[in-house]
Amino acid sequence: MGSTSVPLSVAPQIAAYSPLAGANSLKIETVQVKHRLNLINEWKISSNNRILELGCGQGTCTAPLAYAVGPTGHVDAVDPGPPDYGSPITLAQAQEFMSATEIGPRISWHRATPIEFLQGKPETTWDTAVLAHCIWYFESEDTLKELLEVLKGRVQKICIAECALKASNPLAIPHLLATIARGSLECCKTNSTENIRTLISPSGIKDIARSTGWDIEDETVLVPEDLFDGNWETGTVVSQEFSDEINRIENRRLQTVLKSSREATKLATEGIGGVKNVATMDVWCASLTLNAEST
Repeated sequence: MGSTSVPLSVAPQIAAYSPLAGANSLKIETVQVKHRLNLINEWKISSNNRILELGCGQGTCTAPLAYAVGPTGHVDAVDPGPPDYGSPITLAQAQEFMSATEIGPRISWHRATPIEFLQGKPETTWDTAVLAHCIWYFESEDTLKELLEVLKGRVQKICIAECALKASNPLAIPHLLATIARGSLECCKTNSTENIRTLISPSGIKDIARSTGWDIEDETVLVPEDLFDGNWETGTVVSQEFSDEINRIENRRLQTVLKSSREATKLATEGIGGVKNVATMDVWCASLTLNAEST
């Protein structure tokens, strides 16, 4: 993929656009921003671009995108989450804070599902649609398929990032196991509020993309440094709360599988000295373009 266009040295500046970047959290936010800048540079996002960001959440990727497109670009940031969703900072608080910064005029926030938003603006087009670590939030694979269908003719390119289900760093193996455990538990629920609801692999995403007329223009796998996602997600799976959730499942065979999955995660975590040492697994990064037959 292309060369770096946004220097990683600006990460602390962009991190400060988030209310989460307090005195004790600036380092964490800076690491998150660096990862998003690496994605943006791989996707070749450039100035002047009009971006449709789907699943923006608290703006972790929105701020780097707004910085990258510059004062003549714009980001439509879409998320269905209610204003009071999130802790310790809610979506509304994060978005309001970011809107008051120098990049605020480059961002328009929209509360809607991606499909609702696109159907409500049938004539609007963008240069690029971005789905950064949001596909696992979808209710099912059908949601992704429908979204890719609706995006036809609306964007020139779709940029995706999701965990790769691969652990190049041995310290990320617990994260990989925890992800499978969490995804297995959440698929049993009618309504889930967790960040892994549909555990779909990069190969699965590519299959859906091709079936809806999108070609994989470019793809790569990044090995993130210092991200805390693996630490956080593993911590929830080895917790007593997760065990209690398993015990409430009526299907005994499924309960047994989930207990074993949690145990595997716990043993792998203990084997590297505890949750504090868990790294984040690899991240798959890709760009999609509509094939000639679908245009």
